[in-house]
Amino acid sequence: MTALGFLYPGHSAEDDYPRIEQLLGSDIRVDLVRTDVAEGAHGADALRMGGPPGPSAAESPGAVTPERLAKGVEQLRLAGAEAVVWASTSGGFVHGWDGAHEQVRTLATTAGMPASSTSFAFVHAAPEVGAARVAVAAPYPDDLATLFAGFLEAGGLEVTGVHSAGAVTAAETGAWGEAEVLALARAADTPDAQAVLLPGTALHTAAWLPALEKELGKPVLTANQVTVWEALRLTDRRVHAPGLGALFVREPIVQA
Repeated sequence: MTALGFLYPGHSAEDDYPRIEQLLGSDIRVDLVRTDVAEGAHGADALRMGGPPGPSAAESPGAVTPERLAKGVEQLRLAGAEAVVWASTSGGFVHGWDGAHEQVRTLATTAGMPASSTSFAFVHAAPEVGAARVAVAAPYPDDLATLFAGFLEAGGLEVTGVHSAGAVTAAETGAWGEAEVLALARAADTPDAQAVLLPGTALHTAAWLPALEKELGKPVLTANQVTVWEALRLTDRRVHAPGLGALFVREPIVQA
């Protein structure tokens, strides 16, 4: 049994995780602990304060410090987690490339185990499906979508296009169904994109990955999907699970 740990912000699409655990169909356990995020807002300032600290956390009132993370991390440790991932895309890339690295180092030190974040999961997962050129289908506002594209480019990917749905809260995107998610992905796709990326762990996608890839005719990477894949990568596990899309049918898993 391999136990994977996740720190998930608020309440939106956390039910994707037990669904993914079921679809993995293997000896994988997914343990999720919710963290607090003010109003689930898609605003850069709120996001910088809502997760493991980046470089400016000490100056941010209400920032989640290592001490405030300790309770959630301890729950994951007691559950036997072998790796932990901060399950928030925007809560990572808002710190920039270097700041997101510092955030992950802080999390790893606090947890005493390998750690990563959803932002880095996208950077690692794209080459796994053979994608150097990607289109971004962002549920949140333009400024955050642009920051995410810049983060991907810092990680060596070429962004062929960015589409923003403009949602201002995680609760809003968490209520979207299959039709809305498909429409978002279609709106972002470009002919030269080798994969379409849907950031935002507040977005339900686990049930619709095969439909998304069939609709677009190319790999689709979504936040909760890549977050779990990243935890498996950290534990050096490879799981064949076609129900979770092209990311889970290619081998070997890329090592950072």
